[in-house]
Amino acid sequence: MENLKAYIESGVLELYVLGDLSPEEALQVEEMASQHPEVRDEIAAIEQAMEQYAMQNAVEPSADVETRLFEKLGLSEVEENVNVQPEPIYTEEPRIIRLDGSDAKVRTLRYALVACIALLVVSTAALFITYNKLNAAHDQIASLNLDKQKFAGLVSKLEFENQGLDNMAAMADSKEWATIRMAGQAFSPTSKMKVYWNKKDKSVLINYVAMDLPKTDAEHQYQLWALVNGKPVSLGVFGKMDSTNNEALVKMQAIQEAQAFAVTLEPMGGSVNPTMDKLTVMGGV
Repeated sequence: MENLKAYIESGVLELYVLGDLSPEEALQVEEMASQHPEVRDEIAAIEQAMEQYAMQNAVEPSADVETRLFEKLGLSEVEENVNVQPEPIYTEEPRIIRLDGSDAKVRTLRYALVACIALLVVSTAALFITYNKLNAAHDQIASLNLDKQKFAGLVSKLEFENQGLDNMAAMADSKEWATIRMAGQAFSPTSKMKVYWNKKDKSVLINYVAMDLPKTDAEHQYQLWALVNGKPVSLGVFGKMDSTNNEALVKMQAIQEAQAFAVTLEPMGGSVNPTMDKLTVMGGV
């Protein structure tokens, strides 16, 4: 019912009555009218309203306007025949005045012309109103699409975070996993991040949900390091909240032993040795 109401209020029925639709669009309107009495009633109401408006606003043009209009239409001779009558001839015979009936034809033409002008005015007003309605409808549709996209993004974010929280809860209950909380360093004091290290199979996971790192540009990405006997060992690179990544927990390279974990900002693809002046977060095991 809401869709039918929106269809009636869209302005397409006014365009149908005015004859401004394509044959395919007009056929669609006629199919809707055959299926829904509401559409038929609305079309009849629009036709009646336009007819009443034309009759109520019919204006007889002034004589000056009529004269110029008839001259452009090539009807000046007709006017002369109507307005100029032969003078009666006074003879002994009875006076005879001949009329050719053109006066009634011109009068009919006048009314038809006025009706056409009134219909043109009504059609222009209806088109203007319909155009405004269509613009308003387009704006509403664009607004609804934007709200839909925002809602979908919010749902995706909540699902992403919920997945991460469920995984973290399961890992916290397991004694196999060690949680390493890494705090911000001089390069980014407010940054923080969590790394999970499995004591049994030595696998390493990073937590995107609990990650708070500065956004990277197109030429840099973050690199995870493990400190083993005082030497840094690369465990792979990752992006800051990569939009293509649908996993809240991402697996990095395994490490058999480590005394600490750290993250630095490196060029795309990573570096052989960490850039210490861009040490972002670090935490001991």
